[in-house]
Amino acid sequence: MSETPIPQPVPLKGKALLQKVKDLASVPRREKARRCGYYSVTKTNQVRVNLADFYDAVLEAKGTRIDPEGAKDGRGREPTYRVSVHQNGQIVIGSTYTQSMGLKPGDEFEIKLGYKHIRLVQLEGGREGAADDE
Repeated sequence: MSETPIPQPVPLKGKALLQKVKDLASVPRREKARRCGYYSVTKTNQVRVNLADFYDAVLEAKGTRIDPEGAKDGRGREPTYRVSVHQNGQIVIGSTYTQSMGLKPGDEFEIKLGYKHIRLVQLEGGREGAADDE
């Protein structure tokens, strides 16, 4: 006699997930994840709770992106949008930033100093853009 297989769940997402998590506030975390559909069923009908997927979905539902765009080619560092002044007094803006702005070698900028900021204004015909660096 074969056992009736447990159906695979459809995990909750977005607002529905957040509401269910709120409703299950007093329930242990594994049970919470299971009730929200974050589990899988093995061939022997054992239930395995997927906490990592559950937490990722909760964070995403709250607006926090875990892996914004993923690694493009798996090399290099992700841009942090922060720089520091080197010992020689220079500030280097890496190629990730210049590529994302579509800049090419030879593009020129006017440097405008503010109270606590530096503003770079691109010089060239009608194409003026600004990038702030603190």
